[in-house]
This record gives sequence, structure tokens and C-alpha cells, in this order.
Amino acid sequence: MQKPSTSLIDRLREHKLLWNLLLIVVIILAMAIAAHLLMQIGTRHGARRTVPDFSGIPLDEARHLARKHDLKLQINDSLFVPAYEGGIILDQLPEGGVEVKPGRTVYITINSFRQKMVPVPYVAGRSLRQAKNMLEIAGLEIAEIVYRPDIATNYVLEEVCDGKPVQQNSRIEAEMGSGVTLYVGLEEDASSTIVPQVVGQPLAQAKGRLWESGLNVGRIDFDEGINLLNQKEARVYIQIPGAEHSASLGSRIDLRLTLDMEKLGKYRSEAEKLAAQAAEARKAEEQLEADSLARISLDETLEGPREADRTRENDDNEGFFD
Repeated sequence: MQKPSTSLIDRLREHKLLWNLLLIVVIILAMAIAAHLLMQIGTRHGARRTVPDFSGIPLDEARHLARKHDLKLQINDSLFVPAYEGGIILDQLPEGGVEVKPGRTVYITINSFRQKMVPVPYVAGRSLRQAKNMLEIAGLEIAEIVYRPDIATNYVLEEVCDGKPVQQNSRIEAEMGSGVTLYVGLEEDASSTIVPQVVGQPLAQAKGRLWESGLNVGRIDFDEGINLLNQKEARVYIQIPGAEHSASLGSRIDLRLTLDMEKLGKYRSEAEKLAAQAAEARKAEEQLEADSLARISLDETLEGPREADRTRENDDNEGFFD
């Protein structure tokens, strides 16, 4: 009688080491396939959604549209732009037209229904730098610095908001971002300052540097394409007068801003070169003035003995003729 042939599995089972190794390989492969399938399901691999353009539409309508596209909306910021109605979406990230996975959160900036009102801090009696910092913390800025004769330079004498004097016990509120006029002291011999370098800085930082130096912000111009939404990204590339020039306290500095970083780099290099030249010229002028004053002082010092000699000579001549 013929002996039945044993199967491959039976033969493998006879070799326990090989059988155990085979089982381990099979289990690992099964786990890898299961993990891959679970990942595909969890991440919805291959499923894509095109982000709608939410800009210019009301928030409620945008939420309905987001649900329709299996997306989530989250308010990230708000601005007050009078040209738009309250609740209108001004900006979004990711932008419209970008493909994302389902369930992605789109961060939006909406237009406030009205500008937020904030208390105006009392800054009289403080230094100009301290006053600027207090106003910025409150969400306000300096509208204008007006200098008045006083024994202390750059100390705030009076504060006016929207035509009303701000007193220590007053409860005045103003729209966030609005300006306050500061009347500041000025000694007789301290009428000028050095214009700081603000090329390369965003507008808020450039304003702060100018105010701290006792200067006012003059005309502000923006390159085409700059608006309230991307204004924070713009940088100063032209300032007039330039850095390191001497200017009267309270003078105005005109600024121009751009989003073009290549243009900014070009103008910044030129501005730094001109600032270095202006600093050298100013130092040479100051040295010339110092030398002139030193000569005058020396002449006055020498003039004393000469005058005394002439007086003695006149006295001697008078005695001789007598």
C-alpha cells in the first residue's frame, strides 16, 4: 500500500524553528497591512477638498459653506475697516483655491462691527519715552508732539485727546489705534536731535523710534498692493530726511513702505551708506565748531594779560608826562 504524501505545511511543522519563524513573518506582515489600512481610513488618503474663497462674505454664510466642504472655520483675528460691513470676512488661511484634507481648519479674520474703545491713560509728568510706552500698551499712539519752552526737555506737560485735555481723574475713552497729542517741554539749548535709521522697520516700530527721538511722523505712503490686512508685513524703504541728519525737535519725517523685499534690500544698503556719510559730515562739523569755540576761548584767555599790559603801559606813559 502506497504511503500518502505529506503536505508542505506538515513538513514545516516537523521543523519547529522554521515553523516559528514563518509564523512570526506572517504576523508582522498582517500587522503592517492592518496598520496601513487604518492609516488610510484615518487620514482619508486621497480625499481632497478645495478651500472656498470666504473673503467678502458674512460669517454665517461662510460657516454654512465650510460645512458643505467638510471644513472648519476659526476666527483668528478681527479688524475694523469702515469700508466693510461688520462680520464680513477680510482674510483667511489657507487661501481660497488651495487643496486640503477634509476636516481642515481655516483661520479667518473678520471685520468688527465697531472699533473697540479703550481708556486713555494719563501720561502728563512722564518722560516722552514713558508716555509713548503707556499709550501703546493701552492700544493708542501719539498723534503729534508739540514742544513748549520749559526747564526739562522731553517731559510731557499736557495731554489732549480729541480736543479734550486729559486729566488725572478724567475718564476719557478713545477708539483703539487713535492718536493723542502731547505737549512736551523744551529747554532753550536743546532744540535739535539726530534722525534715527528706520529703513527696514515695520510702520509701528518706525513710528516708535521717531517719537522716542522727539520727532513727528509726517506723510506715510504705501506701495501698490498694501492694505490694512497686509500692512503689518510692509517695511519702510524710504525716509525723508535720512538717518544721522540733525533735525529740530518736533520735525516731521516722511515714510514710504513696501512689501517688495528685493527693493527693500537695495534701498536699505543705500540708506546705510548715506547715513554713514551724514554721520561723518556731522562729526566733522561738530569738530570744526568745537575748534572754533576753543580758539575763541584761547583768544579771550590771552586777551586778559594783553589788556593788563596795555593798562600798565598807559599808566607808565601818564606818569612820564606828568
